[in-house]
Amino acid sequence: MQENSCGREAFALRVIGDSMAPEFQDGCIIIIDPEGVVNDGSYVMARHGDSYIFRQLVFGEGRYYLKALQDGHEVIELADLKSIEGVVTQQGARRRADRKHYS
Repeated sequence: MQENSCGREAFALRVIGDSMAPEFQDGCIIIIDPEGVVNDGSYVMARHGDSYIFRQLVFGEGRYYLKALQDGHEVIELADLKSIEGVVTQQGARRRADRKHYS
């Protein structure tokens, strides 16, 4: 993916917001692999400006796009794949505190 990505380890992030629902609900945990294989349709974390964004990567007519699963969010065109920081390899549940109920 990137020339300097050798040896980087996977890490977990919490999804904030509903832009990637229903596949990824607000609060769910995702595992990002910085050395993951990037394919058309992959869910990725990418640099966007001076922040990071979680979106689906879509290839089309020699171009790359970052798209939210929910309508109403900006479609971001990428010049190349250099801004991709990792690929989602696993989705976990919401935080335990969100699932735990006591009588």
